[in-house]
Amino acid sequence: MRHFDHIPRRQRDRLFHRSPQSFSRASDAETLAVALGATLYSPATRPDLGAVLRKSGARGITSMVMCLEDAVPDEDLVGAEHNLVEQLRGAYLDGAAGPLLFIRVRAPEQIPDLTRRLGAAAELVSGFVLPKFASPCSGAFLDAVEDTAMATGLRLFAMPVIESRQAAYRETRADTLDEVAALLAKHRERVLAVRLGGTDLCAAYGLRRPRDLTIYDVHPVAGVIADVVNVLGRADGTGFVVTGPVWEYFSAGGRGAGSRPRPTSFDGRSATLLRERPVTADLDGLIREVHLDKANGLTGKTVIHPSHVAAVHAMSVVTHEEFCDATDIAGEDGGGAMASSYANKMNEAKPHRAWAERLLLRARVFGVAAEGVTFQELLDAAVAE
Repeated sequence: MRHFDHIPRRQRDRLFHRSPQSFSRASDAETLAVALGATLYSPATRPDLGAVLRKSGARGITSMVMCLEDAVPDEDLVGAEHNLVEQLRGAYLDGAAGPLLFIRVRAPEQIPDLTRRLGAAAELVSGFVLPKFASPCSGAFLDAVEDTAMATGLRLFAMPVIESRQAAYRETRADTLDEVAALLAKHRERVLAVRLGGTDLCAAYGLRRPRDLTIYDVHPVAGVIADVVNVLGRADGTGFVVTGPVWEYFSAGGRGAGSRPRPTSFDGRSATLLRERPVTADLDGLIREVHLDKANGLTGKTVIHPSHVAAVHAMSVVTHEEFCDATDIAGEDGGGAMASSYANKMNEAKPHRAWAERLLLRARVFGVAAEGVTFQELLDAAVAE
């Protein structure tokens, strides 16, 4: 797999100063956590799951979650499990490579059971998403992933979701996150990334963010995100990749029927985006939220519509200016301060080093934009025809 591999080679060569590097299910966990990008969630009840997997590459989709939890009514769970197993078996027999694939379960016992029922098709699964992480059974979820991996020889990752009310409410949040951090530390090699359940966190306060606001405008939830990054996303070797919460709005009318997105810093010296044509207000909000996700230490994002994938991935490309800054900082072993290559900021080798190292990893996975190439150009190229 490789991000932007679905666009023509000649176009990639024009857009990128450094092209994205390929990765596979066998890549190191640090690379895979960043490579998740826009993770598309889909209910396991969909009768066309196999077809979605087969078409994912042509749409730039590199990670998916098939959901057996909140997206599936209780009475449909048995049918959803059966559908998921049959669809994955069919895709496996058809030789579909597909994206990095995860299953969101609602109980620990589903992990070994589904793996057993999938048989050889379990090779398509990269791991399991663990909901409401912080409940008394959270340890059982991780143990189930560990035991199933050991019993089958499969390389299975866990992605816990921070979305419980214990994590949301002030009086229990600190202890809950400390307990989660200690639990995840024991299973560090098994945990690929920590996900944020924005919808459930809003629900804890009876809220739903409107489409013209980002999750950071919803202050009770923004406070939770800040604390999750503080405890679980540290750059001192104890942290994990923390992914951005879901953007739940999409347009029924497609692109071109809404307002122009608000400016977001992206391309080199001008620090503005070229907006050559309008996009929907939903995409405008998504772009603004991804920009804030990155500023607040989040990597990648949960999405629920294929049209969101291109925007998240275009926003994940490292700008030429960022790359120059990170390269300069990483090359200074002795510390010190220097003017940036773009002569518009000060780079400090020691305090900016962790940022530079993270950015250079993202540059390997998503590439570096050529000087002067805009977000809009990357987005236009990434949108599947």
